[in-house]
Amino acid sequence: MHVLMLRAQREAPRLSLSEPELLLKINSLIPDKLQERFNELIAKQQALTLTDADLSELIKVTDEIEHLDALRIGYLAELARQRQRSLIEVMQNLGIQPPPCV
Repeated sequence: MHVLMLRAQREAPRLSLSEPELLLKINSLIPDKLQERFNELIAKQQALTLTDADLSELIKVTDEIEHLDALRIGYLAELARQRQRSLIEVMQNLGIQPPPCV
């Protein structure tokens, strides 16, 4: 989560979105096709059938998902700033669970 926060701060500095706009962006999920492809590639990796081309694609897909996650954290951080609450408080209020490593 710490790495995502740092990336979010770098990629999404102070946003000037309204709360409804932020909530809409926060609730936007990873596109289904992207998540499905990620799951397929992870399954191939676990089955030890990942080709070099698959590995390259997995790296690209992972980067894209991390970018979307970082943006989401940035939107959450901005919402927390606007509400004058901690990020964890806002996440709890929205029912968003932090990753288990936090």
